[in-house]
Amino acid sequence: MIHLKTLNKKELEEFVSSGNYKKYDFLPITAHRAQSHIKNPKATDEQTLLILAFEDEELAGYLGCFPDYFDINNQKLRYAWLSTLYISNKFRGKKIAQKLLQKAFEEYDEKIVLTEFTKEAESLYNKIGSFQYIQPKNGKRFYFRTDFENIIPSKKPKTKALKPIFRLGDIFLNSAISFKNQFIKKPDFTYEILYKIDSESTDFISNFQSNRNTEEINWFIENPWVLEGNQKEEDYLFSSYSKVFKYYWVKIFDENNHLKICSLLLIRDGHLKIPYLFSKSDLADFIDLLSYFIVKNKIITLTSYQTEFNQKAEAEKYFPKIHERNIQRRYMFHNTLIEALPENFNPIFQDGDGDCVMT
Repeated sequence: MIHLKTLNKKELEEFVSSGNYKKYDFLPITAHRAQSHIKNPKATDEQTLLILAFEDEELAGYLGCFPDYFDINNQKLRYAWLSTLYISNKFRGKKIAQKLLQKAFEEYDEKIVLTEFTKEAESLYNKIGSFQYIQPKNGKRFYFRTDFENIIPSKKPKTKALKPIFRLGDIFLNSAISFKNQFIKKPDFTYEILYKIDSESTDFISNFQSNRNTEEINWFIENPWVLEGNQKEEDYLFSSYSKVFKYYWVKIFDENNHLKICSLLLIRDGHLKIPYLFSKSDLADFIDLLSYFIVKNKIITLTSYQTEFNQKAEAEKYFPKIHERNIQRRYMFHNTLIEALPENFNPIFQDGDGDCVMT
């Protein structure tokens, strides 16, 4: 018999601090991810953060909930992103995923949002019939260096024995790319790169409509789901450690030393994202600074759904890309949430909204 257990902030704290989360065949959450959930400023004390599925006393699967809300006419419309869904192979075929999803629907009055889902999960969500796709975000993936050593074996496992050859190819090609990029110099305008948002930036971004404010952005900078290190939580199936995982807060000033652009950057093992971007001017200086940042930090790829930035970067002759391709991020809203939203509501999602900024 399958039974479910829900954990709110206090219960999740007790679950992790007691060490009970480690006693199963696999981890339903990591300690640092749990602490981040507990400190989520958009989560109430009562909201469910983790749902566990058991058969007798054996953990069969889990589902993570990431509380959020839309501020509509000064009223909070609360909902949750689904952030993890895992069922042990031992318990496949028992419709546990459906049971977990139904419990999440109950806990959040069916106000659920999904994104960055796998094809398998998407098939399940469509089968349930409770979700609708909303307008997707069209983006770009820009490539700056080759990474054949990792890319080819990941797509064609039979080529793993050839990794030394791919590595030599990367060294040769990236040396040529580095030579070409030596002409990209440090910008001569005023800018700052910080590790969290300061008061000046707080005043600046308060002028923009956004789903995240300073407190929330600093919360996930200070409480990441992914820690830097070579270790790995072997029994946890989602992100927990990376060799490099860093947030940077970028500030760009005009000729009068007035702040004109702020942005959050995230580097993970050579791959760059722009979770948040706030600008009162065109993005020419931001592209110049980012070009220098990309070369200096040996960035391999940049994934961006920032439409204006993508258009300008694509057209910029000296942006150091060697290749680019179109990508898309799709979103699914539960029907009940759509019914609760104003007609023609625009969620104005930035790249970091949901749990995308956390990984």
